[in-house]
Amino acid sequence: MAPYLANPSRYDEMPYRRSGNSGLKISAVSLGLWHNFGGVDRFENGRDIVRTAFDNGITHFDLANNYGPPPGSAEEAFGQLLRADLAPYRDELIISTKAGYTMWPGPYGDYGSRKYLVASLDQSLKRLGLDYVDIFYHHRPDPDTPLEETMAALAHIVASGRALYVGLSNYPAPLLRRAAPILRELGTPCVLHQPRYSMLDRWIEPALLPALADEGIGCIAFSPLAQGVLTDRYLKGDIPDDSRAARHGFLKPEQITAERLDVVRALNAMALERGQTLAQMALAWVLRHSGMTSVLIGASRPSQVHDAVAATKAAPFEPALLEKIDQLLAPLA
Repeated sequence: MAPYLANPSRYDEMPYRRSGNSGLKISAVSLGLWHNFGGVDRFENGRDIVRTAFDNGITHFDLANNYGPPPGSAEEAFGQLLRADLAPYRDELIISTKAGYTMWPGPYGDYGSRKYLVASLDQSLKRLGLDYVDIFYHHRPDPDTPLEETMAALAHIVASGRALYVGLSNYPAPLLRRAAPILRELGTPCVLHQPRYSMLDRWIEPALLPALADEGIGCIAFSPLAQGVLTDRYLKGDIPDDSRAARHGFLKPEQITAERLDVVRALNAMALERGQTLAQMALAWVLRHSGMTSVLIGASRPSQVHDAVAATKAAPFEPALLEKIDQLLAPLA
C-alpha cells in the first residue's frame, strides 16, 4: 500500500468549536472507536474509516481502555494506524482515551481510584505507542472512591505529562457540579464532558446542559444516532443481519418498537424536506446547542463518515420545525 498522504484541503470545510472556556478546539464531528476497531474486526476497514475521517477534517479520535472486543484492542489497532499512517500528523490530532470500567481482575482494575486510573492510562499509552494523550476521561462515576481522590488522580495525570487535558463522562449534573470546582482548584479544569444524547434520549437537557454552561465545560455527545436507530437502517421495520440490534449489543431488538419506528419515519420525512438524510438531521439537531462542542460518531464504512461530515453544512433549524420535532418526540420521553 502506498504511503498515506493526508488531503491538503482537509481543513477547508470542517467547523472547529471551542471546548467550553478552554483554548482547545475540536472538530464538530469526532470519530469514536467504540465499535468496528477491535481485534475481531477487519483492520483495513478501520484504516479506511480513519483515513477518510482525517481527510475530511475530523481531528478528534476517541477511545477507551475497554474498547474492542477484546478490551484494549481498539487502542492497539489505532496505535498501528498512528505508526503506519498518522505519525507525521500527530500534532494535528486530538486523541482521547478513558478509564472507569472493568479492565483486569482484582480490586484495582475498575472504577475511579488513583491506583486504577494511573495504571490504566499507562497501559493505554503502551497500546497506543504514545507518550501522552490529548484528553483523558474518567469514564463513569465511582460510588465508593472519594470524588477528591479521583479528581486528584486526573490532575496528577496531567501534571505528570501523561495527558494534556482531562474530561468526564456519564457524570450526572449534581456530581459534575461538585467535581468541576475541585479540578479547577487543582489547576486542571475539566474541558469536556461526554454524555449519551440524541433525539430519542434527551436526559441531559434539564440539568446537565445548564451545569456544563455554568462550569464552562464543553459537551461532546456519544450515540447521537441512538445506536443507528436514527438512520435508514430500520425504516422498513425489519432488523438487518449486520445491524447493532441484530448483534445483541447495547441496542436490543425489543427497543425497535412500532411506536418508535413511526416517530423515526416521521423524522425521516422532515429530513428529506430539508434535503438531508435522517442521520444528517439527527446530528445537526444535536449540534444546534451553543454549548455542544462535537458529536461523536461511530462508523462501519467510510461512506458513513462522509454522510456525517455533510451534516455540518446543514441550514439552521427554523423555530417552527424545532417545535414540530419536540411535539413528535414528546410521547417517547
